[in-house]
Amino acid sequence: MAKAFASQGDLDEKKISFTEVGEGLWAFTAEGDPNSGVIIGDDSVMIVEAQATPRLANKVIEKVREVTDKPITHVVLTHYHAVRVLGASAFGAQQVIMGEKARAMVAERGQEDWDSEFQRFPRLFQGHESIPGLTWPTTTFNDRMTVYLGKRRIDLMHLGRAHTAGDIVIHLPDANTMFTGDIVEYHSACYCGDGHFADWTGTLDNIRAFGLDAIAPGRGDALVGQDMVNAALDATADFVTSTYAPARRVALKGGTLKDAWDAVRAECDPKFKDYAIYEHCLPFNVARAYDEAQGIDNPRIWTAERDMKMWEALQG
Repeated sequence: MAKAFASQGDLDEKKISFTEVGEGLWAFTAEGDPNSGVIIGDDSVMIVEAQATPRLANKVIEKVREVTDKPITHVVLTHYHAVRVLGASAFGAQQVIMGEKARAMVAERGQEDWDSEFQRFPRLFQGHESIPGLTWPTTTFNDRMTVYLGKRRIDLMHLGRAHTAGDIVIHLPDANTMFTGDIVEYHSACYCGDGHFADWTGTLDNIRAFGLDAIAPGRGDALVGQDMVNAALDATADFVTSTYAPARRVALKGGTLKDAWDAVRAECDPKFKDYAIYEHCLPFNVARAYDEAQGIDNPRIWTAERDMKMWEALQG
């Protein structure tokens, strides 16, 4: 193949940053790798996103222990993807919280997603032997749920489909700050292989309506200040639109998936080719955009075998 499959060629460890985005709120970031969030309450700590393995989760715990000795009691997972959830066991939390739709997606496609992502991200899955199995939540909700860590209020909400059908966000009213998962990225490609293009920009508008002072995105640097927040929302919307519009035009004219690939590259390369995991994401994004444009609402399940066939057809 012309390019190493997905992120198989990305074997260099990333520099970790731990940025305070509000009082008692921290973003664990690593140069375009999946981010985690830390919410410190009166007596305990909530983690947002569990990383791919207990090994990586322990790196988050090390950073937590630099700023607090309070126990980690809650883990919140914004969606079902393996690189976000399979490290959950390391935290020893009393509650693991997901949206009900995300839990349903674990049941429907969790193992296939694990096998697929294991093949795509070998570096992130170092130490995979310690993963005890699929991560299942202890608590789920539909549209909205509030958790209190002492007096600190944390609102968990489903604001619409985007990166997946079951995305949730975590809002801290006292700090006007939100953890968005992969609905919002910063200088990192959006992975749209399980996404809903027609809904995504509306979900971003729902986030924008909060007038946030800070966002911890799914990938990329923490966003502090309304200018940086709005720039990231604009760039994410542009990425999604620039991917879907050309693929949709091709599909509606009866063009092939390869035609859609060429059209999306022509639109996206000049703007986004330097983004983290851009080449990794693009074939999956085009395949999903082409499907959605043809009326396939529920994203087809990615398997390790399907991944390789699609990659060779587009990136080969």
